[in-house]
Amino acid sequence: MLNIALFGPPGAGKGTQSERLIAKYGLLYISTGDMLRKEIASGSDLGKEINEVTSQGHLVSDDLIMRIIRKTINSNPHAKGILFDGFPRTLSQAKLLESLIEELHTRFFGVLSLEVPRQELIERLINRGKVSGRSDDREDVILERLKEYEAKTLPVAEYFEKKGNYYPVNGTGSLDEIFERLVAQIEKHSNLQ
Repeated sequence: MLNIALFGPPGAGKGTQSERLIAKYGLLYISTGDMLRKEIASGSDLGKEINEVTSQGHLVSDDLIMRIIRKTINSNPHAKGILFDGFPRTLSQAKLLESLIEELHTRFFGVLSLEVPRQELIERLINRGKVSGRSDDREDVILERLKEYEAKTLPVAEYFEKKGNYYPVNGTGSLDEIFERLVAQIEKHSNLQ
């Protein structure tokens, strides 16, 4: 199984590149952001609670994230691997991910991290907000999300870097160029040849 976490700040292109990686490797896609947005759209009490947290640019609890992830994995027992998009975002989630991989009796490839300059991220997110109408793509919320990312998520990068399975990838350029860089890292560091 190929189990990957696709990493990067908001606006780095994780969703776009995830689609390509899923198609190439036959992976189960676990996007915590998509799962949370779906719950918000359902209008449930849980969705309202999630919306209250995320609309301010903050992260939801680990317990909630893990419940959603386990449910998704258990519903797809024949996947060739898992691509985690937007998870782990904190050190505690990194440790929860390792426990989950152990539970599944498989191995974790590592973290592919899309690296994009901050100003480019802000421009991408503002433009996405104009097109998609996403409420979290306003400049004040974008700045809060980047601040939250830098404070809570960058330590996760250091954690996996120390373990030797953190792979930074230049996230600028054409979609094809970025995808080729991601695939090159996977091919170089996995046993999929």
